Amino acid sequence: MDLQTVKNRFDIIGNAQALNYALKVAIQVANTDLSVLIAGESGVGKEAFSQIIHSLSARKHNQFIAVNCGAIPEGTIDSELFGHEKGSFTGAVDHRKGYFETVNGGTIFLDEIGEMPLGTQARLLRVLETGEYIRVGSSKVQKTDVRVIAATNRDLYEFTQSGKFREDLYYRLNTVPIRVPALKDRKEDIYLLFRKFVADFSEKYKKQPLQLDEQAIQLLTNYPWPGNVRELKNIAEQISVLSTSININAAELQRFLPELHNNRLPVLASQKYAGSEFANEREILYKLFFDMKKDVTELKKMFVELLKNPSIANSMNDYTKENLLNKFDDEPNNANIQPYYANNALATSSPTEYNNHQQPVILQPQSDANIHAHEEVEETLNIMDKEKELIEKALKKHRGKRKDAAYDLGISERTLYRKLKEYNIEG
Repeated sequence: MDLQTVKNRFDIIGNAQALNYALKVAIQVANTDLSVLIAGESGVGKEAFSQIIHSLSARKHNQFIAVNCGAIPEGTIDSELFGHEKGSFTGAVDHRKGYFETVNGGTIFLDEIGEMPLGTQARLLRVLETGEYIRVGSSKVQKTDVRVIAATNRDLYEFTQSGKFREDLYYRLNTVPIRVPALKDRKEDIYLLFRKFVADFSEKYKKQPLQLDEQAIQLLTNYPWPGNVRELKNIAEQISVLSTSININAAELQRFLPELHNNRLPVLASQKYAGSEFANEREILYKLFFDMKKDVTELKKMFVELLKNPSIANSMNDYTKENLLNKFDDEPNNANIQPYYANNALATSSPTEYNNHQQPVILQPQSDANIHAHEEVEETLNIMDKEKELIEKALKKHRGKRKDAAYDLGISERTLYRKLKEYNIEG
């Protein structure tokens, strides 16, 4: 069966290259008994691919059943899939056939296979390898002839590395992998799908089909659609029902699109987490690191200026020199470093004489003879001390105004009050 015929038969809309490739693989593998693993984000239509494979296979006249592994409790999934004997567990008042028994000769679609418990994974592997299974509470081996199609929106290979999924089962299921592309990766199909959905809903609700202008089409196409085709269909239905006009512009369309919060900046990952303890601690630390980087950058600029204009050093007032030395004292591992000018040329000569000497400004550690007593002080790396220091700095900057200080720190006033009390800070 050719590609276009399959699209028409199963109502598949789109011409994206990745979609066409996935459909071609499904068509080729359909008439075999190979296991298939369908991967893709939630809402891309993985179940539709499983139905295509079953309908084009030799099993098409037998049963097809879709099982959501994530929706079945861990304690009952073995019973659902493989059946159980009477009295095998509390509540088992009678024996029950499982899906692998009732769908014998047909196809089972195991959706969200990554949510399947490890014990059930071992049972499933035995079915795939030998066609044998045992009911819960029984010792009798049963035989079945079922084709398994699995689907997941997770990275199963990563799950195997972390021990959440059996590696042998992963390779057994992944005989033929099919990746269904996300809607954001097939932008050329978005407007086609939207028109199809709008036409269906206009017929369903007895309304005229909607029309989008160019700006609205651009907005529709560039929206990331995290919910994929399912989300696009829901939006099309909302607009068809709630819109008062059949001509939709970008502003009107924007009212129906959910607001996305994708702020990836390091200080504030997301506003909705602004009140969490983790976010507050992280924000303060990041701000502290940025302030330290800013101080180092200013210090570098100051020395570049001194090197370019040596005469500035003679004209520096005592206050500037003191601040310069203090900046050195604040730098880690620089407690014993002070400005030193070769042969004291800068300190004793006029600017003209110094320029004639062409002697560079260098930094040298103080000699041991000039050090009578010293004490090495290691800079604290305690997070709480740094946090307290930053809060005090913010309060000083804003003259005790807690609201402004909290805003500058990127935390709520309530969190700031708690921190003031915790660190016994007068603010």
